[in-house]
Parts: sequence; structure tokens; C-alpha cells
Amino acid sequence: MQLEIMPRKKRLPAGRAPLLLLLCQLVRALDVPLDSKLLEDLVQPPTITQQSPKDYIIDPRENIVIQCEAKGKPPPSFSWTRNGTHFDIEKDPLVTMKPGSGTLTINIMNEGKAETYEGVYQCTARNERGAAISNNIVVRPSRSPLWTKEKLEPITLRNGQSLILPCRPPLGLPPPIIFWMDNSFQRLPQSERVSQGLNGDLYFSNVLPEDTREDYICYARFNHTQTIQQKQPISVKVISVDELNDTIAANLNDSEFYSAKSNRERPPTFLTPEGNASHKEELRGNVLSLECIAEGLPTPIIYWIKEDGTLPINRTFYKNFKKTLQIIQVSEADSGNYQCIAKNPLGAIYHTISVTVKAAPYWIMAPQNLVLSPGEDGRLICRANGNPKPRISWLSNGVPIEIAPDDPSRNIDGDTIIFSNVQERSSAVYQCNASNEYGYLLANAFVNVLAEPPRILTSANTLYQVITDRPALLDCAFFGSPLPTVEWFKGAKGSALHEDIYVLHENGTLEIPVAQKDSTGTYTCVARNKLGMAKNEVHLEIKDATRIIKQPEYAVVQRGGTVSFECKVKHDHTLIPTITWLKDSGELPNDGRFTVDKDHLVVADVWDDDGGTYTCVANTTLDNVSASAVLSVVDVPNPPFDLELTDQLDKSIQLSWTPGNDNNSPITKFIIEYEDAMHEAGLWHHQTEVSGMQTTAQLKLSPYVNYSFRVMAVNSLGRSLPSEASEQYLTKAAEPDTNPTAVEGLGSEPDNLVITWKPLNGFESNGPGLQYKVSWRQKDGDDEWTSVVVANVSKYIVSGTPTFVPYLIKVQALNDVGFAPEPAVVMGHSGEDLPMVAPGNVRVNVVNSTLAEVHWDPVPLKSIRGHLQGYRIYYWKAQSSSKRNRRHLEKKILTFQGSKTHGMLPGLEPFSHYTLNVRVVNGKGEGPASPDRVFNTPEGVPSAPSSLKIVNPTLDSLTLEWDPPSRPNGILTEYTLKYQPINSTHELGPLVDLKIPANKTRWTLKNLNFSTRYKFYFYAQTAAGSGSQITEEAVTNVDEGKMAMASRQVDIATQGWFIGLMCAVALLILILLIVCFIRRNKGGKYPVKEKEDAHADPEIQPMKEDDGTFGEYSDAEDHKPLKKGSRTPSDRTVKKEDSDDSLVDYGEGVNGQFNEDGSFIGQYSGKKEKEPAEGNESSEAPSPVNAMNSFV
Repeated sequence: MQLEIMPRKKRLPAGRAPLLLLLCQLVRALDVPLDSKLLEDLVQPPTITQQSPKDYIIDPRENIVIQCEAKGKPPPSFSWTRNGTHFDIEKDPLVTMKPGSGTLTINIMNEGKAETYEGVYQCTARNERGAAISNNIVVRPSRSPLWTKEKLEPITLRNGQSLILPCRPPLGLPPPIIFWMDNSFQRLPQSERVSQGLNGDLYFSNVLPEDTREDYICYARFNHTQTIQQKQPISVKVISVDELNDTIAANLNDSEFYSAKSNRERPPTFLTPEGNASHKEELRGNVLSLECIAEGLPTPIIYWIKEDGTLPINRTFYKNFKKTLQIIQVSEADSGNYQCIAKNPLGAIYHTISVTVKAAPYWIMAPQNLVLSPGEDGRLICRANGNPKPRISWLSNGVPIEIAPDDPSRNIDGDTIIFSNVQERSSAVYQCNASNEYGYLLANAFVNVLAEPPRILTSANTLYQVITDRPALLDCAFFGSPLPTVEWFKGAKGSALHEDIYVLHENGTLEIPVAQKDSTGTYTCVARNKLGMAKNEVHLEIKDATRIIKQPEYAVVQRGGTVSFECKVKHDHTLIPTITWLKDSGELPNDGRFTVDKDHLVVADVWDDDGGTYTCVANTTLDNVSASAVLSVVDVPNPPFDLELTDQLDKSIQLSWTPGNDNNSPITKFIIEYEDAMHEAGLWHHQTEVSGMQTTAQLKLSPYVNYSFRVMAVNSLGRSLPSEASEQYLTKAAEPDTNPTAVEGLGSEPDNLVITWKPLNGFESNGPGLQYKVSWRQKDGDDEWTSVVVANVSKYIVSGTPTFVPYLIKVQALNDVGFAPEPAVVMGHSGEDLPMVAPGNVRVNVVNSTLAEVHWDPVPLKSIRGHLQGYRIYYWKAQSSSKRNRRHLEKKILTFQGSKTHGMLPGLEPFSHYTLNVRVVNGKGEGPASPDRVFNTPEGVPSAPSSLKIVNPTLDSLTLEWDPPSRPNGILTEYTLKYQPINSTHELGPLVDLKIPANKTRWTLKNLNFSTRYKFYFYAQTAAGSGSQITEEAVTNVDEGKMAMASRQVDIATQGWFIGLMCAVALLILILLIVCFIRRNKGGKYPVKEKEDAHADPEIQPMKEDDGTFGEYSDAEDHKPLKKGSRTPSDRTVKKEDSDDSLVDYGEGVNGQFNEDGSFIGQYSGKKEKEPAEGNESSEAPSPVNAMNSFV
């Protein structure tokens, strides 16, 4: 059976490990823990733990140290062989062995030579259980030989030829690193044209005159000895064909004249490798390097492909300007044909490299140590691969197994040793050697036969505390041979725990993947083998997890502000957490501005350095949680600095600056301002803005300005303070760049021309002595320009001009240096005069009773004597056609812009007599009026009757009185009266239509129903149609009994005692409302309205909502809202307000259904007073004064 201390993460169901191991007969073991007091009596064969590399190159200037370390019980002893024979270190005074170790130290620094100790060394570690051996360690001193002396002839060749400079370094151990430099120890530049090959030679695809030099030197660096050797310098001279005459060419021998190739362009040929194909062999795991270097003119470009395959993407690299292809971690799959292509515009060539990947031996399965108990079976397996296939050989305790002592429990089957029914004498160390022509592998694996009852190494009654919902791992470290089986139990009488809920690890650990509160308890671990049993109890407690229920949040604070981070923690009541605040993973600064209380961290007067990540850490003995938030301290940027003026020209300059700190808010732009110390000292003007990414700006300048500049940075929080002003820069004076703007020519009188302009400011003057050259001439004449130079003013008046004549005008700036560019010509006019001619052929077309269209002929342009503004119509109402009496009204005016020759007159009164005339208008004023034209408007529909009232109601009759319409708009032909009864449900009865002569103003309706409400519709008519109607309602008298009751009620209402009672009730209500007001202000409730409704006095009549007065008595039905129509005031009259005259109001009037005070709507609108709201839903308390208005 196998003996193991298993790793924690490997899992195997409890009770199945022995069965699986027996079935597979594949047993693996780890080291016995020799440092444990419980196991100090256990023995173990030696194991090599450390050794020197197989190929051990030493520095001959230092002592030789050959390592060999091993462990075992009892501690092993060490011995060495050298070159296959015993190495007696005691006989060599220069060799010592480290106590308790096999490491050798050979002291050659004082005497002796490293070459003396070259050879193959092997270490053996031995104790009573066996012997382990190290690898064969080949010890060789490093070598860095000098170059052999040689005489190098100068090389002369023509421009364009190819060249190879050989290096051929001396053989060293290990091989040197090659590089080319000059006499100044500067590396020679390399390119696609010039490059160093893998063999160290320097290749030129074609030479150029700049390749001429006398110090091409190849250096070899031997890293092991830290020495550098150099070759003799090589001289190269490149000349053109024209420099060679026939005589010189005849005297040059072959060695002096490197090649006879032409310097003309040529297709590529390979410098290395030679021919069309080559072969390359590489070992598995190494770096495969393939090289192709070609010559040609122009310089060829190298390309690589793999035939019948693709280059591995992640392992392929190109070096030396793609002349070298490298594949790292090469494997057998990389074998194949690789093709390099050299190409230039004159052609291409190909070279195929056949690659074979061989392999030194590598492990597939190295043998593992076995710990078995007597009578058990096991096996050692040694499997390796390589190309060619490696040979497997076994050794026992360092001796070939063929000649080792015989062991009846051992049977060798190729790469496997099978053990059956082992005994203690079967303990040994076996070596597996796998070798081929490219190397070998050597592995030690011991077989240790032990018989030990189970031992539990975990301390008894260990208490485990675990956070809920996390894994709980209960240890049960054990040892025994045979390998014990382990079971776990919960509680005193619990059954064995199984894999459905728990995980039983091979090392005895019980894992509860998600521990819950009910996982708390006592657990027992039991280990058994055939030699005995051991058990141990441990205890588990489950605690609530610590949680941060309120995490700190990201904060952005302006410099100088205060920020607070909150961190609330919930934890198990048995655990005491500690809350720690960190800044950027370190402690908080020791500063009084940082205040920490139970749940908060407060930082006052925040500085720039306070920005960072603040972390709240809650620690208990079992867990810890943390939450972080970032604090960004922001502010407006610091001002820029280091302003510098460069590239100083007459009209431009470059300003550069260094930005100040952006204070954690990116700078979005820079604002550049300038000061003109000559013209406006102390005033800063905006020059330009540039992106926040720029630190320079090219500024345009004006002449004759003494500039200073300053810069401000802007971010999202605002603008920085201005930088310090730059140095001053005075630009030279120059002629003005621009001329005055807003040039105009307008006459103020009929005989002058006033020329005005906007003068240049001092900044625009570009120099001293600013003046203006004013020029003018008639547009349509042949006159020359008349010019005058004036001082720095803005106006010049030309007198004696014809009336309203077009002039061409220009104003040019000049100063002491010269004139501005030629100014633009502007057209103006001399002064205007009043028009001389009135519009003719005025015609009026009456469209309808309120609208007329007027036409006229335009006046001649010359007669206007100015800019045509338009035409103006004067019209007025001269006579009323209805009454035939003449009276003059105020004239009305309509102006039509531009050259229009017609217009509409809206808002006319129907059936009226109008007069109009037309005048032309220019900038000076109006011309003469055209002859008056008269026209009449036709009849229109009348307005509503001015009033309608109902008088003398009886049981069966009502009398209507009215006033005629205020605007009849024609001759009234008749009145129309329509009426209909209204029943108790407000439904309208049949409509009666009655025609009344136009000369009537009173009419009595008879045979009506008593005690019935009627609605009346009344309107007037002219020949144009019916006008707006007026409506009214009235009720016929009730019968005798009801009249008597009404009389008595009226009598009561007029008694003094009743009036006093009403006053008392009003006073009581006022007091209640004041109390309600006070309580409402205090948040209380006082539903006064509900109490009043509950105790309403039936004698109190309803009040009108529009004017607040008590209404007359009527049936309850009288207070119900009507579906159509309205009640009237007590005087039974309805008045309609007349409309004022308007140019745009030419409609036919408005419906006269409503009084001006809205009583028609108010009495029959069906309003219902809202119930008072519950609680304090409104923050505004009711006013007792407003409440009393409804009772007054």
C-alpha cells in the first residue's frame, strides 16, 4: 500500500483511494515529513535535492564549486567519481567537501589550474536504505582566445558592388557574441543593405561611397570571462568607374580589386546560403534560426514562406531586417521546407531550406518515489521520448540493474519495474536513464518499505471559526503505512459524512463548500489501516459575514471645501470589528483636518494632496471587507507661466507658455489677451483662444502697437488668474490696413450731401497722423472725383448739390506712412425735397360692408425727389346714410410701403359715406393729396338690441321692453322674438317664433302658463340679414297661495329681530373662522364648512356668487343650473358694451348673451362649493377676511 501526505487541492472520494490504487497498480508518494517529531523514527532513502548543471562551464579565475545536496533518514553520506573512477578528495589538498553535504570546493585561486580539474563528475548520496546519484556533470573552464595575427589588405571596389567582410572569430567556450564597431567604439549602422550574418560576417548587398572607411572592426565578447577581443581593422574604399583609368585598372591585382561586377542595376543573388537548397537540423525546444542574405541593385527585399504549411503565428519572429527567420520553442511539427525569396525590381530568386527537428530525450512520465508497506505491490514507470527514440536503462543504488543484487520482489519489464509482495529489504533507490545521441535524462526514485499504524498529526480539539457561506476546511493530517483510510463524523453519534454535501480530500481534510449556521458542531476524524486506528476531534463555529452596508462614494470637491465619506458596517455580534481608513493604500496623514468618527471620515479644508483613493477597511479576526472611493480635488487651473515671444515679425509673433497645474480638471482652452501700452494702457483686449492641448500660438499683429500678452487657462470650473505679462513688443508703423466702414451719403437739406463714416480706432490707425481722404462725384455725370483730406473726424458736408442726385462716394484712410488700400465706392444721394405730384386715377372698389379696395396710378419717379417710401391713404366717414346728417369724424391713415398701387381698407362701418385721398411719401415727407374720392358702404347686419328687460309679469303674461341696436348698420326692417318654456328638469319646450315691426320698443305676450319660466331670444334685422341676438329669462307669477307664502316670508325677512339674528349668526361664524385660522396655522383641522352645512338655517336664502348679495326668494328649482341660457340680474336688463372703431375689426359683432359682470354664467353655472380638504394638504392657511366675503 502507498504512503502519502497528500496535497490539499487534490480530491478523491473517501474510501475509494485504496481500491483505485490496487486496481491501477499505479502508486505515487510524496516525501515523508522528516522534520516532524512524530516521524523522527521513520527512515527514508536518499533524494538528490540540488546539483550543478550537466554542462558546467566555470570561470578559470575563481574557485570551482560543484554542488550536490541530498536528504534522507538517516542523513546520507557522499562520494564522487571523476571520469568514471573514484575521486579520492582526501588525497587532493585543494579539494574540500562541505560538512553534511556533498558539495565540492576546489581552491584554484591560490594555486592550481582550472584545466587540471576538467572532467566528468558524478555524486553519490548513500544511507542504509539505498544510494542516489547525480547527473554526469561535465566541468570545463571557459576560454576566450585571441585572434590569430593576420595581414588584411585594403579592399577597393566599385560603387554598387556586393561585399562580404569576414569576421571568423576564435573558438571560445562558450561561443562569443559578435558585433562590428569602429575605432571610436561606435556600432556600425546596419540596414536592409548592410547587415551582420549569423556567422558574424558583415554583408553588403551593394556598396555606396559613404561605405568608404578604414576601421571596420569585428569584436568578439566572451560573456563568461567578461572579455572582448577584436580583429584587425579592415579598410574599404568605394570608387566610381569614372575614377579608374585603364592604366590603374591594369595594375590592380585580383585581391586589390575585389570584384569585376558592373555597378549597373542587377537582379538578386544569394550571398548566403549558397545554391538553391540547403539543410538545417535543430533540437526540440531550441530556437530555429534560418538566414538568407542577398546582393543586388537595388537592394533586394527578403520574404519567407513555409511550403505546405503556415508559419506559427505566436512563435515566429523576424530579425536582421527580415533576413533571419526565428521560431522559438521549436518542435517536430516545425520540420519541413522553408523558402526565402529575395526580390528587387529586376527579378527574384528562391532558396529552400529543409529543416529537420531532432529531440534529446524528454520525460513523458518520470519515475516517482514509492512508500509501501510489507506485502504490498507497486511499480516504477519511466517513460521518455525523443528523436531518435531514447533507450531506457535501469540502475539500482547507482549500479546497473543487470549486475545489482537480486531482489525476488522485483521484475523488470522495459520501462517499468513491477514490485510484488515487497519486504523491508526491498527498499532501494532506482535510477532511470533515457538516452540518445543528443543527450540523456537521469531520474532517481526510491522504494521505501515501512510498516506504521495510523497517526493523526493535527492538534486535538482545534477550534475552527468560519464565516457563513464560505468554505470550511477541517484538517486531519495523517500518516501510516499502509495508507490509512479517513472518515469524518459529526456529533457524538453521527454517521459518516459523504460526498453529496462534503468534499473529502486525499490529505484527510474535510471541506464544507458552503458553510451555514447549522454546520456548527464537533467533527471527528478517524484514520484506519490494517495496523491500527487513530481519531481526533475538532470544533467548528460559523459566524456572520462582515458587510459594508453603506459604502463611501466618489466625490469631487473644490479646493478649500469639505468632504465626508460614509462607511457603515454590519458584523457578527461575537466579533469585534476595527474600522480603518486608508489613503492610497497607506495610513491617513497625521493632520487635524482628517476627522474619523464611528461611520464617517471627514476631510476639511481640502488640499490638492488630499486627492486619491480612500478605503474603508473593516477587519475582524475571521474576515475583512473594504470599499473604496476616489476623491478628486478640483479647482480652476493655476495660471500659465514662462511666457516667451519668438519668431518676431512685423505682423505676427509666436507666443509660447507653460501651462499651470490643471487641478484635476482638464484644461479645455487658453485665452490670450493683449494690452496696447501706447494707445490704451491698462486695458486688456481679447486676442484669440486656442485648444487646451496647445502651448504655443501664432498671433497676428497690427502695426504701431506696443504689445504685451497674457494667458489664462480655462477648465470646467472656470478661468485661472492671468499669467504674468509677457515682455513688450513694439511693431513698426505702417499704412492703414483698412478703410473706414459704414460709409454713407445722405443729404440733410435739398442742396447738400452729408458724407459720414465710422472712423478707425487708434489700434487700427497703424501709425501716427491718421486722416481721411473723402472723394465724391455725381454717378451719372462725367465729372472728375472731388477730394478733400480731413482730420480724424467722422463727417464731411458737401454743399450746393442738386436735389436728390446719386453720388459715388469713397473714404480712404491715411497716416504719416501712407494710404490705406483703395476704398470701396459707395453710392449716396444728395438731400431730398417733398414730392411734387399727387397720385392719379384713384379708384375705389367696395368689397363688402366693412372692406374696400383702393387703386391708383404711380407718380413719375422724377417727381418724387427722394427715396420712395410708399403711398399713404387718408380716409374718413363723412355722413351717416341712415340719419342723413353730416358730421365729420377723425381721419384714419393707412400707409402702403414701396411702389404698391393698390390697398385694402378694412374695418369700415356698414351703410356709411366715406371720403379718401392718396399721397406719395419719400424720406422728406408727403406729397400733395389726390382729389377726394367718395364711396358708400352697403348695409350690414345690425348689432344686438341695446337692452332687453321684462316687466309686469302676471299669471299668464309678460311684457318685454327693449332699446334698438346701437349700430343698426342699415335700415331696420323688423324684430324677431323667439321664446320657449323651461320645465323643472331644465328641459326646453317648443320654440315660438314671433315677428315684431321695426318701430316697436315694447311687446306683451299673453296666454302664457302661470308659474312657468320662459327663455327669450331677441334680435333685429336689416335687408342684409339678422343681427346678433340677446337672450333673457323670466317667470310668470305663481298662484294666490304661493304668493301669500312669499309675502309672509318677505315680511319676516324685513323684521328687525330677523336682521339681528342674521348679524349674530354672522358674528358667530366670524369667530369660528378666526379659531379655524389659528388652528390651521398650528397644523390642526377645523371643518367649519361641514358644520355649517349640517346646521344650515332654511330661512337664509342663497347668495349670488358674482356680487355677494342676498338673492330674491324663489323655488328650489330656480337655483338649479340650466343646460342652456342664463338668469339675469334683478332689474331684468342686459347691456352690451359698444365696440370701438378699429382698422382690423370688421366682423359682425359678438353674441350678446352675457352681462359684463358675468352674472348670466354665475347664477346658472351649477357651481358647488368644494368640501374642505382633510389635514394639512395646503401650506397656505385660509384667511378669515376672505371667508367672510361670502357672507357680506
